[in-house]
Amino acid sequence: MLVERSAAGLRAHEFVLSNLSPSVAQKRFAVGVVLVLLVVFVIVAGPLSGLPLRRVDAFIPAYGTAIFVIDSITAALLFAQFSVLRSHALLALANGYFLTALIAIPWTLTFPGVLAPEGGLGGGLQSTVWLYVLSHVGFALFAIVYTLLKDADPADPMEWLSPRSIRARVLTTVGSVTALVCCATVFVTAGHALLPRMMLDTAEVSYLWYYVVGPMAGLFVVALVLLWLRHRSVLDLWLMLVLFAYIIEIALTAFPIPYRFSVGWYAGRVYGVLSGSLVLLILMKEVTMLYGELLRAVLAHRREREVRLLTGDAVAATVAHEIKQPLSAMTADASASLRWLNRATPNIDEAKAALQQIVNNGHRMGAVIDNIRTLFKTEARTRTSLDVNNLIREVLALVRDDLQRHRVAVQTDYNQSLPPIEGNEVQLQQVLVNLITNAIDSMATEDGDRVVSLRSKVYDSGSLMVSVEDVGKGVEPSAIDLIFKPQFTTKVHGMGMGLSICRSIIEAHGGRLWVTANLPRGAIFQFTLPAHQEH
Repeated sequence: MLVERSAAGLRAHEFVLSNLSPSVAQKRFAVGVVLVLLVVFVIVAGPLSGLPLRRVDAFIPAYGTAIFVIDSITAALLFAQFSVLRSHALLALANGYFLTALIAIPWTLTFPGVLAPEGGLGGGLQSTVWLYVLSHVGFALFAIVYTLLKDADPADPMEWLSPRSIRARVLTTVGSVTALVCCATVFVTAGHALLPRMMLDTAEVSYLWYYVVGPMAGLFVVALVLLWLRHRSVLDLWLMLVLFAYIIEIALTAFPIPYRFSVGWYAGRVYGVLSGSLVLLILMKEVTMLYGELLRAVLAHRREREVRLLTGDAVAATVAHEIKQPLSAMTADASASLRWLNRATPNIDEAKAALQQIVNNGHRMGAVIDNIRTLFKTEARTRTSLDVNNLIREVLALVRDDLQRHRVAVQTDYNQSLPPIEGNEVQLQQVLVNLITNAIDSMATEDGDRVVSLRSKVYDSGSLMVSVEDVGKGVEPSAIDLIFKPQFTTKVHGMGMGLSICRSIIEAHGGRLWVTANLPRGAIFQFTLPAHQEH
């Protein structure tokens, strides 16, 4: 049981984003995104580099809010995946997004001009830029940790870490990142005067920015190269795009003009939103698809379970249905034997004939039991060349007592030039016995003549047809499509398996079974069988 559980866990592990291999279309799409990012960078750093732009006061709060919302949702989705997969790599990446989401709050509030001319929360000119650096460096470091931990994850994620341990780890890391952001915010606001001067005023940066932006971009390059060397999943592919977008964003803060509210600066902010949105959009798309697959799998499992339950009921009903007919005949023959023997002058010959019928029905019942499995299996049983007309005659002999008991006359119309068929004799006998028995039952409460007609004829060049007609109560039009379904019955004490079994047998022999009305009353059951092809 443990081995089966582990195998199931491995199969489930293969269908999550952190392990699902990217398709060719996804790789092509990623290459297309990279080319678009590069083209936009060239345009912004070239022809549009000298385009003057004014400050838009509403842009900073809108940008900060967008970063917070996008990265928070992404972090929540990654934390959810960690709770399922128990992957420390995903936990690290989730905390990277959580870090950038949290820092977006003080970054927005300390930005000059939002709450105060030189920055809110008691900060100064250097507070916002250093929060920007901490946010980007922190995310790059978490991305590197994610890459290094990817191969250290367990083969079976379900074999370790209880739900309580998972919650504890998530809360611990979230608390640690929150504490880190709070401490960093206090440090860059309360101690802004002690920080190296990267901002000369609210818009212009100093030469020191180049010494910071280089190592910061280099850290993202390291993360990108490591991930490129170890990438294997859909999540890895989109994370590489995020890292690439971050590198371009950082480059636009220094080139071509290191100045806030320039075209490059605004474009860098757009790249920042794009880098945060990429993984979120892909996560939502892929998670939606995976949940769709999960729903289909659950529904398929539920249908399979219902089919198994129905099959169990069908097996029981089939056994009872198929044994009931020969068993009833055996009981009737045994009663007849007793009557012949209990006479003042026993009629030994009639008693022997009745006993021989019991023996024949006993053999038939054994053959029926041996063949019931075939109804629920797909493999072929032993088949022989059969004469349909002889098959009908043998079945009429089997049900002779039922016909006589219910005063049913028999009419036959045999086509003597029919080709032979290839089939299982006992199964095809079952079909005819069921159809004739149903015809008898349908006429049992009818007044007037009771006649069952059996006909055989050529259906087309490759098959023949047998029909069983009665003058009973017929089949309601609303029930024509239902009577062949398992456990549907129009009889008071019926099991609803006879016609379903008949159709299964005929279809297994390559034929069809259907019913039509027999005007003015009654029903006609017809089935086709392919002619035996000589090889």
